[in-house]
Amino acid sequence: MSAPETRPVLEAEGLEVRYGGNLALSVDRLAIAQGELVGVVGANGAGKSTLVNALAGWSRGEPKATGTVRLDGRDISGLRTPERVKAGLLLIPESRLVFATLSVDENLAHAAHPRHAQGRRAYSTDEIFDLFPNLASRRGHLGGQLSGGERQMLGIARALRLAPRALMLDEPSIGLAPRLVSTVLETIRALVDDGLTVLLVEQNVKATIPVVDRLVLLERGRILAQGPTAEMQDDPRIAEAYLGGAA
Repeated sequence: MSAPETRPVLEAEGLEVRYGGNLALSVDRLAIAQGELVGVVGANGAGKSTLVNALAGWSRGEPKATGTVRLDGRDISGLRTPERVKAGLLLIPESRLVFATLSVDENLAHAAHPRHAQGRRAYSTDEIFDLFPNLASRRGHLGGQLSGGERQMLGIARALRLAPRALMLDEPSIGLAPRLVSTVLETIRALVDDGLTVLLVEQNVKATIPVVDRLVLLERGRILAQGPTAEMQDDPRIAEAYLGGAA
C-alpha cells in the first residue's frame, strides 16, 4: 500500500502574469513540500523573479496576475503582500530588505516574532547569531556598513525572525565572492535540513546544484523541465546552457 501524498507547503496552479498584453509567466503547477529546497534556474529574462514576485503578490510594475497560490492548502491568491507575509510566505528580493540606517541589532528587533504566527518557528536572536557568527561580531554596525555577504545574511536573519512557513530567495548570490556564495547557500541548506521550506531562484547553477533537492528549469516564463537534482544536473539543456557544456 503506497503512503498517502502529503500536502505541499507552497503550491501554484495556473499561475500567469501579463504586462499589458504580453505574457511574462505561465506555470501550470509548482509544488514544494515540507523541508524541501527547490532551485529555480534559468537565463536572464527567463521569468525567475516574476515567478517569486507573483507568489508573493508583489511587483515593481502593474502586471495582471491570475491563477491560484496556496500556502498549507489555504488559497492566498486574493491576499495582498503584507497579508501573505503574515500567513508565513516571505520573499527576500535582491535588495535583501535591510534597513541601511539601523544597526544589525535594530534590524533584527524590527523583525520580532509576530503574535499571529502560532505553530510556526521564529528564530531567536541567539539562534540567528549561531547561524551567522559574522553578524554577531557586527551587531552594532549599521546595515549600510555591512558587506554584500553580511547584508545577505542579515536579510535572511530578518526573515527567520518573522517565522516563515515558506521562504523564497531571489538571486542571493548576486554580488558575492565565491566563498561567500558557498557559505550563504550552505546555510540555507542547513535551514532546510532543520525543517524550513525554501524556493531558491538562482542563475548560478553550479553553486545551486550541490544544495538543492529539486531543480526547475524556467525558460521564457514557462517550466521547461523539473525533477530531482541528481537527474536534472545531467539534463543537456542545463549542461549546455548554464554549465558551459558538460561532457
